[in-house]
Amino acid sequence: MIRLQRPLPDRYTSASPDQLAKWIGAAKRRLGDRVLVLGHHYQRDDVMVWADARGDSFALSRVAAARRDAEFVVFCGVHFMAEAADILTAPDQKVLLPDLNAGCSMADMAHIDEVEDAWDALARVTDAERVLPITYINSAAALKAFVGRRGGAVCTSSNARAVLRWALAPSPRMSAGPGGPAASSGQGSQAGEPRADKVVFFPDQHLGRNTGFDLGYSAEEMAVWDPRRDLGGLTEAEVKTARLLLWKGHCSVHQRFRPEHVAAFRSEHPDGIVLVHPECAHEVVELADEVGSTDHIIRAVRAAPAGSVLGVATEIHLVKRLGDEHPDKTVVCLDPLVCPCATMSRIDPMHLAWVLEGLVEGEVRNRITVDEETASWARVALQRMLEIT
Repeated sequence: MIRLQRPLPDRYTSASPDQLAKWIGAAKRRLGDRVLVLGHHYQRDDVMVWADARGDSFALSRVAAARRDAEFVVFCGVHFMAEAADILTAPDQKVLLPDLNAGCSMADMAHIDEVEDAWDALARVTDAERVLPITYINSAAALKAFVGRRGGAVCTSSNARAVLRWALAPSPRMSAGPGGPAASSGQGSQAGEPRADKVVFFPDQHLGRNTGFDLGYSAEEMAVWDPRRDLGGLTEAEVKTARLLLWKGHCSVHQRFRPEHVAAFRSEHPDGIVLVHPECAHEVVELADEVGSTDHIIRAVRAAPAGSVLGVATEIHLVKRLGDEHPDKTVVCLDPLVCPCATMSRIDPMHLAWVLEGLVEGEVRNRITVDEETASWARVALQRMLEIT
């Protein structure tokens, strides 16, 4: 997805780190409680130092929604995170993304036009009323709304297991949407019947696959849907028999971790602890000591005994920060080439200073807005997730 960020004035691009820090600090003091700066866990340290709250994307959006006194929410993350914050915050709150080019390659792999085409293709070979869409929080607002309209839900890496179990378990009825009963898959199900015969899981195939295995589904019950091929590259029989159709998307950071990285770590540290994010490939997850969300990884490092050596398969800025915050432990990235989240790294002190000084001057720069119809259906999908978990 193409987003256009206008070049910054020379004042910012030529400024020293100390000068930028001075401007950011001064702007935050001037704005006071009117501004809330959010920093995602994968954010670079020279930006994270200015965050009023840090966390995962959904947790930060909920922080923003709870801070009604904050007129401006500056989200130091990526585009879909700022959209989620705009969906959950009050109409009079304004969400800003310091650099519009800070997108998410995973979220962009499930463009709404491709998703709608895929749904039409599915409807030609199977009963779409018996299919539920589930989307990972790492997705665009338009996809969250698509899921909400069709009776599905959003999930996070922490609750994907609960949401998928809900989607494929018996239930008497579905949640309602804006203005009345949901026009959704499974709407005609009788009490005691499964909500759906199958789930389409967007946009990360690895989280979907790892969760499917965790729930006891076999490899034969899961199939990858490639949006660039007719019928996802599957036969009609494969579509009809699959319980989980996994959209062909991935995280560019987490897919880099390989079994050989785990083997090398264990060879050097036989008593070491391997912590892996569920966005990693299944063959890596199988070798881990613990698998979980970013927050789970943070808690696991905190709980590890002093002197522990931990190999972590997640974004490098977080891995390094965990090492700095726990000097009594050795925390290393399993990938020796240490790949940062390149799009999130676009948020830097230059852009943060530019956005904050704009607010001081009365100019709202890089506001992210989601139209009300899209936002209302996206909230339905998010609310279903909260009801499930």
